[in-house]
Amino acid sequence: MAQHLLSLLVFLPLVALVVVLGIPATARPGVFRAILSLVTGGQLALAAYLYWGFDPAFTGLTDPGTMAYAERADWITLRMGGLGELSIDYFVGVDGLSMPLVLLATVVLCAGAVASHTIGRRVKGYAALYLLLSTSVVGCFVALDFFLFFLFFEFMLLPMYFLIGIWGGARREYAAIKFFLYTLVGSVCILLVMIGLYLSVADPGGVHTFDILAMTQPDLFVPGALLHPASGVRLAGLPLREVAFLLLFAGFAVKLPAVPVHTWLPDAHVEAPTPISVVLAGILLKVGAYGLLRIAYPVFPAEAAHYATLVGGLGTLSILYAALNALAADDLKRMVAYSSVSHMGFVLVGIASVTVEGVSGAVYMLFSHGVLSALLFLLVGVLYERTHDKAISNYRGLAGPMPHYTAATTIAFFASLGLPGFSGFIGEFFTLIGAFGSEAFPPWVPFGALLGLIAGAAYFLWTLQKMFFGPLWTRDAAWQRYLPDLRPGEKALLYGLGALSLVLGLFPHLLFDKMEITLTHWVAWIVK
Repeated sequence: MAQHLLSLLVFLPLVALVVVLGIPATARPGVFRAILSLVTGGQLALAAYLYWGFDPAFTGLTDPGTMAYAERADWITLRMGGLGELSIDYFVGVDGLSMPLVLLATVVLCAGAVASHTIGRRVKGYAALYLLLSTSVVGCFVALDFFLFFLFFEFMLLPMYFLIGIWGGARREYAAIKFFLYTLVGSVCILLVMIGLYLSVADPGGVHTFDILAMTQPDLFVPGALLHPASGVRLAGLPLREVAFLLLFAGFAVKLPAVPVHTWLPDAHVEAPTPISVVLAGILLKVGAYGLLRIAYPVFPAEAAHYATLVGGLGTLSILYAALNALAADDLKRMVAYSSVSHMGFVLVGIASVTVEGVSGAVYMLFSHGVLSALLFLLVGVLYERTHDKAISNYRGLAGPMPHYTAATTIAFFASLGLPGFSGFIGEFFTLIGAFGSEAFPPWVPFGALLGLIAGAAYFLWTLQKMFFGPLWTRDAAWQRYLPDLRPGEKALLYGLGALSLVLGLFPHLLFDKMEITLTHWVAWIVK
């Protein structure tokens, strides 16, 4: 059983899905919610066990022998005539890059499942789709076969589309379709490169492969293939390998998302139910950054270095543009959504720096933002559940009737703006150190990112001041007479996520020790 722990982690929700489908829809909603909590809690416990036992010496990146908990089996084999033999493997494993993100995924999925008590209709369908989403998300972070990765990547679209479109707000259909179309266009870009790499890479036996690690090895590219490192093929005046990198970057940037392909995210967040906003911000955005780190940069290192200014510049643009939009937003959920776009800009800057500090800060920020964005959207959900109003301008003085809610919000806001002692500070600090020390792009890139810190502090502090201090006032006078504070379960969930951010801020080695060796090898591979 020990050698199949990753598969158990990925497919446990699918087993539960079969159970859910066998339960009559007339059963009590609590039954389905309990299954969600138990399954995602089991995933979290298993991921924590794997994380605790993970050996940091497993560097991954290019050598399948250095992937921890690896499992490999023949899956699809077809003879393709003149194209030779098609081989698709079930190949999963983790290294210092993916192991922290697997743990993050299970933390956020469990938090979203616990928060799903607010779902009151069609609970069976909701639970089934949530379980399918759970398998897809975790599968993305462990898949080492490009076809398998793409399969999990695409399967995230289906449940998310319905979870927003059925259980979302008034404009849920619009938000769901926009999310689906944007992500589908990004997927097409990735698919084109995946096919090109398959046709260009073959193992020593001459069998074409989707193995991501094999795609990083120049000696496994077929001589004369379109994407061979020495290929002179050009498209639209650019070398074909540069076009392939740009397509991959565009595909993953949509999921990240980066400006200017970010507009689906605020609409999706505003309309999505709270648990789905938690999963969307806490995990799905991280898949875009992970795709860049796992596939785009290692497979196309020279091209990635060539476009460092473009990638870093878009990161800085995302930081500043989204921060200004967050500052102008009156919808609390939209403000938090734009803050996510801004923070993902820091991740892009860190990746583009191609320094150990910058990339380590970017991955650390992925984990930190996953925890904090989940906390922020849960806080929005708590207030909306009570008042059905998300307008910042419709609240004053909430600290009086809701002291625990105010405390949790203050923790989340200060942690997100980068207060020392919390995880957000560690991620931003190392990202900026790497960016300022990088020779990959001009100095305006990190200086622009630095301005984003000021804007981030402005919109969080301004919102805190407007909503929580001063005399109590709400748009609906009824809430001025009675506005209930956090319930015991809400306190446990919100304070728990806040405490996790504090622990990671005070003891950053809990993450850095696991990923340092892998990311050091990652940087050495890109700049070699």
